Amino acid sequence: MSTHDAAARSVVYSAEEDLVISGSWDCTLHIHRSSNDGFTPATIPLPSKVFSISLSPTKVVVAMASRAIFIYDLKSLALLCGQSDEQPPNRIEIEPFQRRESSLKFMTRAVSCMPNDSGYATSSIEGRVAVEWFDSSKESQDRKYAFKCHRQNVEGVDVVYPVNALAFHPIHGTFASGGGDGLVALWDAYAKRRIRQYQKFPASVASLSFSADGKYLAIGVSPGFEDGKEDITDGAIKIFIRELGDTEAKGKGTK
Repeated sequence: MSTHDAAARSVVYSAEEDLVISGSWDCTLHIHRSSNDGFTPATIPLPSKVFSISLSPTKVVVAMASRAIFIYDLKSLALLCGQSDEQPPNRIEIEPFQRRESSLKFMTRAVSCMPNDSGYATSSIEGRVAVEWFDSSKESQDRKYAFKCHRQNVEGVDVVYPVNALAFHPIHGTFASGGGDGLVALWDAYAKRRIRQYQKFPASVASLSFSADGKYLAIGVSPGFEDGKEDITDGAIKIFIRELGDTEAKGKGTK
């Protein structure tokens, strides 16, 4: 479909707009029409490397280096890219709907949007997750918060792990986090509490994804070198599929 000049870090698909969006360490987004072979992919320049991308029903959230976060209106993005028919690389300048700086102090690892289109969560290398809302009013921005997670006390020392993955449940609106400690936890973003934590996986959790009906959670694990070991043994990279009970990922209500 297109070729980035550096590693492609994140790829997302919007069925509503028929768009495939990829973000790269070459500081660009590539916008593709999946069902149109004659469509020239659009290239959107960005100020920093892309670390993670997530879609809500109407928005695209791009988390980058230097703690930068750009939020694009999905429909406007599709419209402007559809009107551009230049030859590759077909670079177009599109102003984000919002420009933000991450409320977390350290490098962003993941971003995931709420299915109800109200906000998103981000995570960092320093064992923290932040929850924010798209509404830019002071009242909504005062609701944003961050919390510590994926940390262990080892012989009296607080060991902090990166939070590598986030995923919102498509039905209940709760979210899962996965860390370098090999653990996956479920959280209620509105009640600000942990719902449950699963057994430890054999390696660092690298990726999380719920099925569209919310009945399954896929967990990708891979050595993340948190233990200082650089060798990857055969079979260390795995995908686990967990079947969820009817209320397993349901929130517990506001405190």
